[in-house]
Amino acid sequence: MVDRGASALSLPDDWPAHPDPILALNHMGTFDWDLDTGVFHMDAQAHEVFDLRPEEYDGNPATLAIRVPPPEAYRLDGLVSKAMKDGSENYGVYFRIRCRDGALRWTHTQGYIRRDETGRPRRIIGIVRDATDELAESEERGEQSAEDEARRRQTNVVQLTTAALAHARTVQDVIDVLKDTHGLSNLGATSLVMGLVEAGRIRLVAEGPAGSFVPGTLVTRIDEQYPMSEVVRTLIPRFIESPEEFADSYPILWPHITDLNITAAAYLPLIAQARPIGAIGLLYSDRDGFSTEDRNVLVALGSSIAQSLQRAMFYEQEKDLATGLQQAMLPRTIPSVPGADVAVRYRAGNAAGSLGRDIGGDWYDLIPLPGGRVGAVIGDVQGHDTHAAAVMGQLRIVLRAYAAEGHTPATVMARASVFLHELDTDRFATCLYAEADLSTGVMQVVRAGHIDPLIREPSGACRRVPVEGGLPLGLSAEFGRLEYPVGTIELDSDHTLLLCTDGLVEQPGADLDDGMQTLTALIATGPKDVRDLADRLIDVAEDRGGDDDVALLLLRRRVLDAPQAGGRLQQHVAPGDPEALTAARHMIRAAVRAWGAADRADEIELVADELITNALMHTEGSAVVTLRVLTGSERRLRVEVEDSSSALPRRREAGESGVSGRGLLLVDLLTDVWGVEARGGGKAVWCEFLAPERPGR
Repeated sequence: MVDRGASALSLPDDWPAHPDPILALNHMGTFDWDLDTGVFHMDAQAHEVFDLRPEEYDGNPATLAIRVPPPEAYRLDGLVSKAMKDGSENYGVYFRIRCRDGALRWTHTQGYIRRDETGRPRRIIGIVRDATDELAESEERGEQSAEDEARRRQTNVVQLTTAALAHARTVQDVIDVLKDTHGLSNLGATSLVMGLVEAGRIRLVAEGPAGSFVPGTLVTRIDEQYPMSEVVRTLIPRFIESPEEFADSYPILWPHITDLNITAAAYLPLIAQARPIGAIGLLYSDRDGFSTEDRNVLVALGSSIAQSLQRAMFYEQEKDLATGLQQAMLPRTIPSVPGADVAVRYRAGNAAGSLGRDIGGDWYDLIPLPGGRVGAVIGDVQGHDTHAAAVMGQLRIVLRAYAAEGHTPATVMARASVFLHELDTDRFATCLYAEADLSTGVMQVVRAGHIDPLIREPSGACRRVPVEGGLPLGLSAEFGRLEYPVGTIELDSDHTLLLCTDGLVEQPGADLDDGMQTLTALIATGPKDVRDLADRLIDVAEDRGGDDDVALLLLRRRVLDAPQAGGRLQQHVAPGDPEALTAARHMIRAAVRAWGAADRADEIELVADELITNALMHTEGSAVVTLRVLTGSERRLRVEVEDSSSALPRRREAGESGVSGRGLLLVDLLTDVWGVEARGGGKAVWCEFLAPERPGR
């Protein structure tokens, strides 16, 4: 029965109504239902009719559910609601209750609806009585049994359809449930049509049986003479009980559907939150009318469909919003990089309870840099919501800006961490930034709490490349640990670098190492082309599902297309950081060999090491070493070591046992030319080595 819900409103002064003793003598119970407070009072005789003890009833009509079976309660609720809505003064209905011993018993109730001066129902006073004797005749029992069976079948269809609709996420899912042969067809419907209200018009989304589309009805106005337009306009169901009624009521539509042998139809408005969102039409070929029970069931079904449809529409709107926002935050295009094949992919996660807001903070980026270099970025902002996506978009932009300004990879990462820490957010982010010189294959890699990169060889073998890392972005700034070690990796010709977020690696019930092993095995057996390989990996992630989103970047080096001139590498070396000095030496040796000057590699490495050491010993700051190729009449390799001191280097004579003073002598002896340039508040000591092109290069 209807539960109006208790409120703070007070009960009427004359509540509850006092029953006439004659009613009790005739085994009739009375009730007084205050619609404002929701309190449903019953006298002692009414308790007997419902086979309830006084302590079993608390004045809440919902408590009667222990005696009134759901189909009966649904029918009774619909009749009372209809009487209240259509202005009726009273109602009467037979219904069954299930007694304490499990037996069903017929009961009859009559109610008188009291309304206020505005016509609003405020109170219902009535009687209930045992009606078993009135319906004892076998014929009536047989008819009622048939009706019960039909009602049970129809109610069962409503329940099954409602349960199936609960799993529908999209509008198409709703349509598929309704058109399923085990769905509405059980009600005898031959087919259905459905339309959605959009901008004052109705757009057809389900067309009925094959070949039944009526030209001109794909999009119709609400004021046109079509049944769906009528029910949307009036918000009243339309039951058509004969072909003649259909032809008379809708002369424009009828000639186009005569071949469908329609004998009856039911068009229902789909109403959600007091506004029409669409309409559905059920077409029958073996029905000649609708009973009151049929109409009640169909109206209830329409209400369930409307709620499911609105939920599906919200889901699709949320998904479109999330997709659009994610696409806006990620790079719209990836630039073409000479000397490399690049593929990027993104897969949205399916976070439980997200209602379509499949959005997160994973991102990728590819940044063209001067001198034939390129920066590859992969990252993941904490969280799976629009806030994570917004933070990701800002972080991606500042990382790109810092890299384009010419900062070293470690500085790029440190500044990005400070930026994130100063944002009005409590989110942190993991990130990996790799700066590659495609002419040499030398990559400088910085990792902020992110998973290690992978490299696949031309043979297909794939390995994880451990890179020492720092704290995630935001946390390193918060704890004052902004040092990010720089790792150096050589990406040989036809080798592929793979960067990804943890959504591609993590699997339920498995740790990160197991996930990395599974991923490397998958890459090893994957296609050689980076685009095909990226598709393969995303397909696997899609099949596996999961709540986390996935970002993926693959870069395969094609040395033949890489420029052999104009290359440039840079390394930041901090005081007291022997690992940075070792990385700089490694970078110089690898670059010199890749640039075709392996015969001078020892000389160049020795001179560069001497200049870096001098900068660290005789200044208070760090050193920045830059290696580049100069073209012109003669091909040369140039080494620059920049520091923050304006003091010029001086030649000094070293004694027989002196351990210093020989640096500039070595520079002068081993280089072809060298010099010093002022750089703002500091200087740069540079030197050049002739490196003629080798034949065949």
